[in-house]
Amino acid sequence: MPKERLVCVVCGRKFPRGQGVILVIGGKEYSFHSKVCALKFVRRLLEELGEAASTAAEGVVREFAEELKVREEARKKKIV
Repeated sequence: MPKERLVCVVCGRKFPRGQGVILVIGGKEYSFHSKVCALKFVRRLLEELGEAASTAAEGVVREFAEELKVREEARKKKIV
């Protein structure tokens, strides 16, 4: 059975499903043959979103900071 072939939305290169990067945004699937193409897409997407992307990014940064704090606390030696 032949593998399904996807097309990179950035460069147009064809590649088999299971390779490359797939992003699902709002139920729509975007396929990229490499992480370089995926990063180009994400950069341009964030530029287009502007202020909304900035607000969302700050929220994500806060979430990661909280996760790092929890992991750091778990790593500390506990003297009983």
